[in-house]
Amino acid sequence: MKNILYLHAGAEMYGADKILLELTRGLDKKKFNPIVILPSDGILRSELEKNKIQVHVIPYPILRRKYFNPKGIIEYGLSYKKSCNNILKYLAANNIDIDIIHANTLAVLEGIQLKKKLKIPLIWHIHEIITHPQLVNKFLCKCVNRYANTVVVVSNAVKKHLVNSGVKSSKIKVIYNGIDSHKFSPNVNSDYLYKEWHIPKNAIKVGMIGRVNNWKGQGDFLDALAPLLEKIDNLYLFLVGSAFEGQEWRIAKLKEKIAKLPHNDRIIFSEFRKDNYAVEHFFDILVLPSTSPDPLPTVVLEAMGCGRAVIGYAHGGVTEMVKEGYNGELVSPNNISELEKVVSNIIINKKYLEYGKASRERLVTMFSFNKFINEFINLYQLYEV
Repeated sequence: MKNILYLHAGAEMYGADKILLELTRGLDKKKFNPIVILPSDGILRSELEKNKIQVHVIPYPILRRKYFNPKGIIEYGLSYKKSCNNILKYLAANNIDIDIIHANTLAVLEGIQLKKKLKIPLIWHIHEIITHPQLVNKFLCKCVNRYANTVVVVSNAVKKHLVNSGVKSSKIKVIYNGIDSHKFSPNVNSDYLYKEWHIPKNAIKVGMIGRVNNWKGQGDFLDALAPLLEKIDNLYLFLVGSAFEGQEWRIAKLKEKIAKLPHNDRIIFSEFRKDNYAVEHFFDILVLPSTSPDPLPTVVLEAMGCGRAVIGYAHGGVTEMVKEGYNGELVSPNNISELEKVVSNIIINKKYLEYGKASRERLVTMFSFNKFINEFINLYQLYEV
């Protein structure tokens, strides 16, 4: 049996968090023993424990913007060294011999030090496309190129970005994320949300789900689609997501923007929810106007699983998920007027119904849970104990 140490960037339940949970619970436990060390406590820890995954919290620094200054660099370096030693002590105290390190984000560098100390392979699983600061991108890509035995990326868009940034193509393997198509399914019952959000049954429901940050595109969503509330009487808009700790001001700013819009009684905002499977099913159309390339947004997979049409900006991994004119539409990035026109058209001609059925088919074919798990099993088996 191989002991695989997973390092992650937090304990929430957004895209990469969900993928870590799906991966560790899906492995054959007779062959693989996943051990997850998280830098903080949260919902991910409890979900891992529910699935009988060994998980422990040891604080370690995650490469965030707050460290991008002279004082932050020193603080990060001291914390990095201490936390790596704490992880090694934990493994030794519990007589755990690790065979493979799986770093589940580009923002976790602790895998480098642990690889050196334990003299074992490092698989670096990259869910991000970092375009700025460019200096940070170059530094991280040098680390990946030098220390990763295998670089797993979630889309060809991520691979292209890494290769252009100096990572050897021969090191990179594309493994698309997969989701549970039974949990995210057209058969989900989401009717309770009509009552919770006071929505009439004849509503056309267009929504987006994503962390409220500077690039997910909540502003573009509102700028493009709020004008349609004047033209389509039964249209309702939904924004679901929370901000990083310390950036709660983004939520306040978003709420202020909504409050100033006409027909804001038909704009529903909700912070992070645990019932995404129902929310995705409740929507008729998912819109994800990420202003920077989104590597492979999990919410799109979830919407596809529920049989929903998807509209996104034409960059990043969504271009590999949405087949133009088949299960959705792709819009020129940051083109507000085009986004408004596309959404309006598929509502008026009811094209979203056809797109939704095609989304489900595409999800099952290309992004199945079993395919995702089997690709990682095959990768892990390349490294002999």
